[in-house]
Amino acid sequence: MHMKHFIYLIITLCLTHAVGAQDKFNFGFEVMSESDTLPEGWFNWGKYPTSADNMAFSGKLSGKITSGEAAQPYGSIAYKIPANYQGSTIELRGYMKTKEVKGGFAGLMMRIDGPGGVLEYENMRRQQVTGTRDWQEYRITLNYPEEARLILIAGFLQGTGEVWFDDFTVTIDGQDLQTLEEVEIVRPGAEIDSAYDQGSGVVFPKLTEAKLDDLELLGRVWGFLKYHHPAIAQGQYNWDYELFRLLPEYLSARKTKLRDKLLVDWVAALGPLERCTDCETNEAAFIKPDHAWIAELSSDLRSKLMEVYQSRSQDENYYVQLSSRSGNPEFSREQSYATMPYPDSGFRLLCLYRYWSMINYFFPYRHLTDKDWNEVLRAYIPIFLEAEDELAYELATVQIIGEIQDTHANLWWGGDKIEAWKGSYYAPIHVRFIEDQLVVTDYYNPELKSEVGLDIGTVITHIDGQRVADMVEERNRYYPASNQPTRLRNIAQDILRSHSQTLDLRYSYGDSGEKTTTLPLYPKDSLNIYRWYPRNVDRPSFEMLDNNIGYVTLQTIGDADHGKIRQAFADTQGIILDIRSYPARSVMYSLGTFFMSASTPFVKITNGSLKNPGEFTFVRTLEISSFRETYENKLVVLVNEHSQSNAEFQAMAFRAGVNTTVMGSTTAGADGNVSRFNLPGGLGTMISGIGINYPDGSETQRVGIVPDIEVKPTVEGIREGRDEVLEAAIKFILKD
Repeated sequence: MHMKHFIYLIITLCLTHAVGAQDKFNFGFEVMSESDTLPEGWFNWGKYPTSADNMAFSGKLSGKITSGEAAQPYGSIAYKIPANYQGSTIELRGYMKTKEVKGGFAGLMMRIDGPGGVLEYENMRRQQVTGTRDWQEYRITLNYPEEARLILIAGFLQGTGEVWFDDFTVTIDGQDLQTLEEVEIVRPGAEIDSAYDQGSGVVFPKLTEAKLDDLELLGRVWGFLKYHHPAIAQGQYNWDYELFRLLPEYLSARKTKLRDKLLVDWVAALGPLERCTDCETNEAAFIKPDHAWIAELSSDLRSKLMEVYQSRSQDENYYVQLSSRSGNPEFSREQSYATMPYPDSGFRLLCLYRYWSMINYFFPYRHLTDKDWNEVLRAYIPIFLEAEDELAYELATVQIIGEIQDTHANLWWGGDKIEAWKGSYYAPIHVRFIEDQLVVTDYYNPELKSEVGLDIGTVITHIDGQRVADMVEERNRYYPASNQPTRLRNIAQDILRSHSQTLDLRYSYGDSGEKTTTLPLYPKDSLNIYRWYPRNVDRPSFEMLDNNIGYVTLQTIGDADHGKIRQAFADTQGIILDIRSYPARSVMYSLGTFFMSASTPFVKITNGSLKNPGEFTFVRTLEISSFRETYENKLVVLVNEHSQSNAEFQAMAFRAGVNTTVMGSTTAGADGNVSRFNLPGGLGTMISGIGINYPDGSETQRVGIVPDIEVKPTVEGIREGRDEVLEAAIKFILKD
């Protein structure tokens, strides 16, 4: 190289380093923290060790993730950026080097959070970067919503191996973030309060009966104010953090009188109240708020809370909105605190208060729970506060979710420890509970049949020496569901999982007596696992069966199929509509008209209220219209425990036909649109957000769609490879 060019290169590199040192953000990983092994600003977010490393693409340092030998859910080295910028798209570019990545993938990750959690997310999963690769630049692009509050960028690893990251660049609308000026974004007080971002700092005393009384009352008052007080509804307060501000003094109060005064003063400090003139209640409401507990309080506290109720917010609430389309509650601003997977005791109590209050005021089926919802709050205070680790906290959360008996409700995101607790090895067989017995119904991989050594129809009675019935009883509380058939459906998917690579089984087949075998287990990604039923994506949506009977499955139904079905099946002896799977389309308003002689109501819907939280009122009735000629022969609708949500809704619609018979077994009992809800620790759940009732007002939640004729599979039928429900439908159509 010519000396002049060499000197120019040295000067350029020095200037580049000098400019880099002045960057607002340490995207090059070059500046080290004084008290950590990580580069300044970067933090470990996940399960794997992260560090700075001298194997760099440029400069001296890079960021590194090392998995170790055992695969964990994921690991990442992450960086937070306040979203004080405007634009429409955001791009992350960065260099990545991998070594022996397997059982997952490596990638750049970017997440955009709003007031209540994730708005946009990408981690390069679809690119499946694995194995050993030298330095290479990668890019990911996301929408940049107006409500963005936090930008998270990261290097990401799932599976095992080593990954290095260097020279990250973030641009918004093509402009380098390092050069962009921050803009002032006016935010409500709820979003700028960061006092407890690193933890609540709350220390709880021994949980005596008196202290449980105090904490139960505080949870009720906290939730009541959250959804009623105008200042909180306007977003003036971070209501999570206001709980932490009150707790230390509240916990130290030794007398009821002082405790109540603290609560009265707490309410007063929120600001003056103006009694509203239009705070009406609906005397005809299907469900009314339960304020009986307020009447039992001391006079000063009772008066203060009633003052809030009589001045309650009549506008939008910062913490909950109602969908303009369906009326579902939307909880888009509930922070998930995902960077603390095992929240401290204050945040664990917050989880309980937040969930209990949400159900108390916005769950349309709170009156249908087996346990009085008023008793749940106190019962779970010690369970949450005494949860000794991340797994115990997740189990506590899934238990209280199970108390509402809603199949839509579960720990749908987060819950890594529960997932690991269930076992990382899977059986190569699909099992179902048939006639109250655990029965082998399919092989995930037919080529493994000889290794399995169990025939279809085998009844498994013991797993590793434990009776299956005892295992079900132990697991019931960790499998939320509307009814027991649906709970058994879900337990069956996990009951043969293990931390070991084999299970010892005791089983029987016919009259041959009980035998034992050792069942080999496999990593999940080596099996063609399906959840409840195989997805027959190539199966035609309709076909003609013997005896001129039409068969339709909603699993593969298309938007344009209803016209073809009308034409093909107009002169059939009967039609069978199979909804024992999740429908590919909602066709009740198109195909359903074929079976109606006149416009026919099939559902009444209840919605909650922002003006009077806890109140649910019938808001509309939906109908299926008729269209031209009506099909008057028999329509048989098939359902079972696999029929859930939209499947149940469509079954209700077709049941309204002129000559419809529902056949099979009780459905999942979770109908209606779902509402998502974040919980501390990066956890998330859902609820059935609107009430779904028959036109006469009778409820479907938990009950499910009860068949007119009950037909269930038998163990004998499974062994013979028969679809006994379909056979019964054909026989029913032909019997006349």
